[in-house]
Amino acid sequence: MTAQGLDFRVSPELRNDLKKWRTRALGVGITGTVACAAGFLMSPFQFYRSYLWAYLFVVGLAVGSLAWLMLQYVTGGAWGVIIRRPCEAAARTLPLVALMFLPILIGIPNLYDWSHPAKVLADETLRHKQPYLNVPFFLIRTAVYFAGWWFLGWYLNRCSAREDSEGHAAVHGKMSAISGPGLIFWGLSVTFMSIDWVLSLHPEWFSTMFGLLFMASQGLTSMAFLIALMVLLYYRRPMSEILTPRHLHDLGKFLLALVMVWAYFSFSQFLIIWAGNLPEEIPWYIARLNHGWQYVALALVIGHFALPFALLLSRDLKRNFKLLASIAVFILCMRLVDLYWLVAPDFRKESFGLSWMDFTAPMGLIGIWLAYFLYQLEKRPLLPPNQPHLEEVLEHGRE
Repeated sequence: MTAQGLDFRVSPELRNDLKKWRTRALGVGITGTVACAAGFLMSPFQFYRSYLWAYLFVVGLAVGSLAWLMLQYVTGGAWGVIIRRPCEAAARTLPLVALMFLPILIGIPNLYDWSHPAKVLADETLRHKQPYLNVPFFLIRTAVYFAGWWFLGWYLNRCSAREDSEGHAAVHGKMSAISGPGLIFWGLSVTFMSIDWVLSLHPEWFSTMFGLLFMASQGLTSMAFLIALMVLLYYRRPMSEILTPRHLHDLGKFLLALVMVWAYFSFSQFLIIWAGNLPEEIPWYIARLNHGWQYVALALVIGHFALPFALLLSRDLKRNFKLLASIAVFILCMRLVDLYWLVAPDFRKESFGLSWMDFTAPMGLIGIWLAYFLYQLEKRPLLPPNQPHLEEVLEHGRE
């Protein structure tokens, strides 16, 4: 099979499917958003709490995909060319993701104790951390995160569009040159983002593993999403003529690796803090291992690590489109559970509980983001036609 004999543009059949999926996603998103708006009128505090952890999931989809895009430019490989266009489409949703941050911006006083001067004056720990944990500096850091992510996504998409129209020589080396520093910025920004948006919910607690845990989580969330998407695209041209079990096997190995990395970081953080048994560290885990939250933790051990790890060890399973996609979707569900377990206990220390807004907030945010993502996906060919190693990519799956 040669690249010249294939048309990588979205086929009419796939375009119709994308329109159907986009309409359904938008319908779910609007329904969830309307329900959340009603919930905000009834209980603003619960709205902000539910919105925060659901928003972190959407950030992981968009920013995690940007990280995979940069990693592909740095390392090369057929696996990255196959998912390059979905990653570019996800990066183009970053302006929408930034806009979605507005409710959190408005709800800072409802979420973070350090934003209240009276509480800061009454707490020695908050006074000590005030030079970092204050609203103006928080907003400046957040602006830097979004500006950096947006610039990287915009620049890589611009170079990719030039490659399509002018050939690879027009952008030779530019995308890989910015992707190396871009990955460093991604690691630093995700680390500080996790501290600002999540860890500071409990400002007395700290962990040096927290940023690494969020980096692994974003990589896992976005890779699971990309695998599920590629299997959906496989049933229509052009991906039905391009995607092979070997391509999926490559992506499945990344999924397995990230499941193990997430488990390693999570257990390392738990072991170090529990062994240290320091009064300023262990309350965070005590809240998450009592009052019903321990069952959520057990579900994460089994569903987020043990089960997918055991299944993904199978070479045949990673080459089975439907089975691999099912595992990817299951991991996405467990990612939502993990984020809920990280955020919600800071507001529900006395007992485990669910609000109906814990369901409508993800529906609204994910539905609207997915509809916009699918709109962006159909704008360009699903493979870069002027990629210099495209023939190797196509043959890689058929060796």
